[in-house]
Amino acid sequence: MPRTSRPLSGHPVMITGAASGIGRGLAQLLSRRGSPVAIADIDAEGLKQTAAAMSGPVLTRVLDVRDAADQLTFADEVREWLPAPLAAVFNNAGVAVSSSVLEAVPEDDEWLRQINFDGVVNGTRAFLPILVEQGSGAIVNTSSVYGLVGMPYQSAYCAAKFAVRGFTDALRQELRGTGVSAVTVHPGGIRTNIARNGRVRKDPEGKGRTKEQIAAEFEAMTMTTPEQAAEIICRGVERGKARILVGPDAYLFDTLARVTPTHYFDVLSVVMGLVRARAGKGAGQ
Repeated sequence: MPRTSRPLSGHPVMITGAASGIGRGLAQLLSRRGSPVAIADIDAEGLKQTAAAMSGPVLTRVLDVRDAADQLTFADEVREWLPAPLAAVFNNAGVAVSSSVLEAVPEDDEWLRQINFDGVVNGTRAFLPILVEQGSGAIVNTSSVYGLVGMPYQSAYCAAKFAVRGFTDALRQELRGTGVSAVTVHPGGIRTNIARNGRVRKDPEGKGRTKEQIAAEFEAMTMTTPEQAAEIICRGVERGKARILVGPDAYLFDTLARVTPTHYFDVLSVVMGLVRARAGKGAGQ
């Protein structure tokens, strides 16, 4: 399928998960570029902080993406608010759970699935009619590098992010000839609060680390800021990419998934060990 450029600057967009992280980065970047931005998140205070740093037109909405009916209501509100055709819908909200499969808490896995996958599906179904009716725009769904490879102690997260990837890839084929595109985003390690806000009952590796220590270790290995991620994602959408890799680590994951699809973790475990050691040395200086 030939690429079609998708200008975003100055055009209305909708973003979920906008109270922090990549969502906030996207909202503030596009607002600076003159786009009217509709933002949603379950975190009312964080959403307010995002909006306060935006200079252009903004519509804010406290929203639980798990609620399909409320997503439809929000889509109607956005439709009424739109000053111009909707350029893109960023289904970006997400959470994390760390656990072994053996000791997984079903309620935690279900919580993650409903937000990370059902939330994407709900958002797509709510806003897709607007885009199809106008014959333009992009559905931009956030997967992860963990939607490219399976990682230990991340079974629920990987399952949801692989599902986002499959759902969006299938949608892309259905949208041929409509003028609407479907884009999958695969971020690597981004400096957000996702690890600190996630659910960890105990150290899944049995090392006795606290949740805070696990989060700090993850953050020490991140390579991309939310602002950098937003720039990469916007550039990719505007260039008509169907799949956007975010961060140098995302390219490593993608390459390993292709070259050694069953033994990639042998390589990744060595790389992550080196990065952890370097991060630990830096912290001690």
